[in-house]
Amino acid sequence: MAEMASLWIVRHGESTANVAATAAETSGAELIDLTHRDADVPLSATGEEQARATGRWLAGLPDSQRPDVAVVSPYLRAVRTAELALDGTGIPTSVDERLRDRELGILDGLTGHGVTRRYPEEAQRRTRLGKFYYRPPGGESWTDVALRLRALLGDLRRDHDGGRVLLFGHDALVFLLRYLVEGLTEAELMALTREHVIANCSVTGWHADDSGRLVPDVFNDVVHLHQQGATPTREDEVHAEPV
Repeated sequence: MAEMASLWIVRHGESTANVAATAAETSGAELIDLTHRDADVPLSATGEEQARATGRWLAGLPDSQRPDVAVVSPYLRAVRTAELALDGTGIPTSVDERLRDRELGILDGLTGHGVTRRYPEEAQRRTRLGKFYYRPPGGESWTDVALRLRALLGDLRRDHDGGRVLLFGHDALVFLLRYLVEGLTEAELMALTREHVIANCSVTGWHADDSGRLVPDVFNDVVHLHQQGATPTREDEVHAEPV
């Protein structure tokens, strides 16, 4: 089977919605103060700083490690992160809708408290089905997102055999790429989501071993932000799901 030489995913920089969601969860509000649809949420000033720092890190990589191609979520916060991080690199870039964030349907814009108050039946259904399989009305389950990522990985392996591929996306995608690339079980994946919060502009990656199989290299790493003088953020997960 064709395989890439390396695969990385960078979560987008801090967005204005990240800031608003953290404030809403902390205050116990039911609604997150959002002024844009999810696809149009911009980066915060801190997020732009993080993206530029990621760009300085990429520029410092040796030619043998630098990505050959970048594929980006169509959501503005990811597009802007890629623009700032890849500025001047000459790395060919394309947008793929399969890298978009998980769609939350009727729960979009609600905090965990808001879901429990406004949709108690959904909160109960989510508890019964579990995070992995629960699909909010009008939205996606984690398995739905995994299906589109499986298709994307197949295309990347075919089109970039032996290449070094860099993705720009969202926190759920980071977890699900580990699930798909490393062959994790549902229990192992859910344990990861309980133990880790994916940091803005963190780097997760895999490299091909001697057998040609992708193996973990780095996970949720923000050392480059510290090295480049940027401020890391690790906000709580705010996917508008009951806790």
